[in-house]
Amino acid sequence: MALTGRSWLLLSAAFLSTGAEISITPEPDQPAEGDNITLVVHGLSGELLAYNWYAGPTLSLAYLVASYIVSTGDETPGPAHTGREAVRPDGSLDIQGVLPGHSGTYILQTLNRQFQTEVGYGHLRVYEILAQPVVMANSTELVERRDTLRLICSSPSPAEVRWFFNGEALPIAVRLGLSPDGRVLTRHGIRREEAGAYQCEVWNPVSVSRSEPIDLKVYFGPERVAILQDSTTRTGCTIKVDFNTSLTLWCVSRSCPEPEYVWAFNGRALKDSQDHINISSMTAAQEGTYTCIAKNPKTLLSGSASVVVKLSAAAVTMSIVPVPTKPMEGQDVTLTVQGYPRDLLVYAWYRGPASEPNRLLSQLPSGSWIAGPAHTGREVGFANCSLLVQKLNLTDAGRYTLKTVTLQGKTETLELELQVAPLE
Repeated sequence: MALTGRSWLLLSAAFLSTGAEISITPEPDQPAEGDNITLVVHGLSGELLAYNWYAGPTLSLAYLVASYIVSTGDETPGPAHTGREAVRPDGSLDIQGVLPGHSGTYILQTLNRQFQTEVGYGHLRVYEILAQPVVMANSTELVERRDTLRLICSSPSPAEVRWFFNGEALPIAVRLGLSPDGRVLTRHGIRREEAGAYQCEVWNPVSVSRSEPIDLKVYFGPERVAILQDSTTRTGCTIKVDFNTSLTLWCVSRSCPEPEYVWAFNGRALKDSQDHINISSMTAAQEGTYTCIAKNPKTLLSGSASVVVKLSAAAVTMSIVPVPTKPMEGQDVTLTVQGYPRDLLVYAWYRGPASEPNRLLSQLPSGSWIAGPAHTGREVGFANCSLLVQKLNLTDAGRYTLKTVTLQGKTETLELELQVAPLE
C-alpha cells in the first residue's frame, strides 16, 4: 500500500506510541529572531516511513506543521505551517527567519514499518532583538523627604530588567524599592543623594538595550544659613568696624536650587536681594542688627542668620589737626577734622567757647554754610567739617570750637588752641 500524507495521519491516530526516547534540541540553542534554526532530532531507531511535526502541546490537527513521507520526500503543510518550516529526510525541522511567535513546545511523531508510532518532545525559545526601553517618571523635580519617586521601565518585551544610576549599577539601598518584576522603582521620602541620571536596561541571552538617561532633581534646604565676613562665619557675633571703612557681609546656605535672599536692618527689609550686602563707609548710622533671610522657591522653606555691626571704640574719636601745624602770620591755615561723623546733620565753628556771639559759621543740611556773628570774611567751611582761615593775623590765635550734630541727634564738641607765629 502506498503511504500518503492523508493515510499517514489516519494511521497515526490508530496506533499508540511505543514511548521511545526521542529528544529534540534547537540549533543554535539560544536563537535570536531572524535566525535560521534547526530542531535536531536525536534517538530515532528502525526504518521509518513518515514524520509528523506539531507546534503545540498536543497531537492535535490544529497544531500540525507538516507531514513528511520518507520514501518519496513528499511534504504536506498542516494548519500550523507558517511558510518558514521544512522537514529534513532525517526528521529534523528547519525554520527560516525564526520569529518570537515560533517559541513553544514542538512534538515529532514517527511511523515505522510495523505501523508503530513514537513521539519526541522539544522546546524552542526565540529571543527578541530588543527595542530601546523608555524610563517614565511621575516627576523629575522632587522635594527631599516629602515626595515619592516612581520610575517605570517601559518596554514591549518581557525581558529581564536592570537599573543604572549615573552609569553604575543601582545601589542596593535603592534596589530595595523595586517591584517584583524589576520594572517599577519606587522611593518614598526621596533623598538628595538620589538625584542624578537613571536608566533601565532590558536584556536576554542574545540582546541588550539601555534607555536614554532621565535626570532627577531633588530640592532641599535652605540649611545652615550663615553670614560670612572675609570667608569667616560671623553668625550670632558682633562685628566691630572702624569708622569710614567698608564692610561686606555674605549670606551662604546649603540649598537646591540656590535660594532667594532678602536682607533686613534692625527688622526693616532692605532693597538688597543679592547674596551679599555692602557698607561702603561705616558710620554710626550703619550700627545695628543685619539679618539675611534665605528662601527656597521650590521647597517653600526659609532660614535666617543675623549679626550685630558696631563701630569700633577707636572709630568714634574725632580730632582737629591744623595744616600747616605751625602757621605764621599772613599764611592760610586749615583746621582739618579727622574722624568726623558721616551721618552728620549740621556743624558749627566758634571763635572761643560754643556760644552764639562767637559763632563763625554753620553748615546746613543742604550742604551750604552761613556766616555767624563772629565771621570776619576770611573763614570758609567745608563738607568734611574742616575750617579754612585765610591770611592769619596774630589776633586769630586762640581757642576754636567745633560742634557737630548727627542724624540720630548725637552732639559732640571739640576744641583746639591755635598758635600763630609772628613774622620776623
